[in-house]
Amino acid sequence: MRRALPRRTFLRGAAGTAVALPWLQAMDAGAGGVTPPKRLVAFFTNNGTVHEAWRPTGSETDFNLGPILAPLEPFKSKLLVLAGIDMESSYHGPGSGDPHMPGMAHMLTGTEMVDTGPGQYDKMGGGISVDQFIAQQIAADTKFESLLFGVQARQYGAHAWNSMSYLGPNMPTDPEDDPSAAFDRIFADVAGDAGELAVRRAQRHSVLDTVKADLDALRPKVGAEDRVRLDQHLDAVRSLEQTIDADTGVGGNCALPDAPDNGAGSLYAPAKVPALYRMQTELLVMSLACDLTRVATLQFREALGGDMTFTWLGHTETHHDISHKGDGDAVGRQQMIDINTFFAEQFAYMLELMDAVPEGDGTLLDNTAVLWCNELSRGNAHSRTDMAYVLAGGCGGYFRTGRWLNYAGENHNDLLVSLCHAMGVPVATFGNPAYCTGPLTGLT
Repeated sequence: MRRALPRRTFLRGAAGTAVALPWLQAMDAGAGGVTPPKRLVAFFTNNGTVHEAWRPTGSETDFNLGPILAPLEPFKSKLLVLAGIDMESSYHGPGSGDPHMPGMAHMLTGTEMVDTGPGQYDKMGGGISVDQFIAQQIAADTKFESLLFGVQARQYGAHAWNSMSYLGPNMPTDPEDDPSAAFDRIFADVAGDAGELAVRRAQRHSVLDTVKADLDALRPKVGAEDRVRLDQHLDAVRSLEQTIDADTGVGGNCALPDAPDNGAGSLYAPAKVPALYRMQTELLVMSLACDLTRVATLQFREALGGDMTFTWLGHTETHHDISHKGDGDAVGRQQMIDINTFFAEQFAYMLELMDAVPEGDGTLLDNTAVLWCNELSRGNAHSRTDMAYVLAGGCGGYFRTGRWLNYAGENHNDLLVSLCHAMGVPVATFGNPAYCTGPLTGLT
């Protein structure tokens, strides 16, 4: 009988390099059953949607996805499409001169903003966000309590428009926009200074090459199924490393820790968005598969996204300006549909990668709750009622998926409570209890 591997196992090689392994059955051998961990992911896009093209048609279990959500068709059985939920808490507390701001600040906190100065825009989120709350409650032997990835999310620094995740009142977290920096932090722990890391990456010396001896020693200790999973994981690490290094303008060849300005121009160029999405998504999924964290976020830009133009879609106006077009503006409405369909394609790519990772009797996606959220419902109305949510993954069987549910104005705080319950944190309320009645009905 093989001995169980330690729950956190790393391959260690030259120069202090450490590569994390995925969850393997051998890590739970003899433990009376294999139970993969649960995970939570929040996926943010901005400026609302076009409900007529987003909303499914049909019944709860026999429905057709609208044009915007069509890219999610392969994962329809693993979705909960949620309409009719109001972000009621965002209409209370200190006001601001911009309706995007309370939507962003309340989206994951369900708590009134706090004043940070005398101006109308001097506001920040007023409480801990659900991702950070859950991360603190379930943190065990993972390397990171949570990991936050950004796609051009911190171009203008931290403020209420671009802070979705909070450790507490006026305590925003800081997502990592640079895939190269994220990779080096998460997957390549090198003992030494930034110069040593720069030299190794400039030589295009794979971190996997340095752990070959450790890998050769590990293989005989695991079964055939685990060896397949291990090979798939290491292939993905090598592929991502090569992708990041080859993508000049974002990769490790220019975005060095001691010269951050080298990559700033290209990192925040609009045309870079599709490549950034893919790299950050791959990093996020691998960090979950490695069990380096069980809570992660992927944030696109900031609320408003005022200077963002989807040039690769043929657009010449900014996303924010397009979102203000009236419902009778056929061109503007189609452009908003195209933008949100692009977002759905990125969400689908994340689900595809998760669903390709086998875990127990299912996949990584089956053991995860992935919430796609937005700071607004309709951009041209700046509304925060009838929000458009998509919840993917069963979170270890907690959610009953393959359905679309149309609520009648239930508060989004109850959805946040449901996420806590799904992750094994049985709270009665989350955020301001005045807008909670318990977990959202009908999800389990």
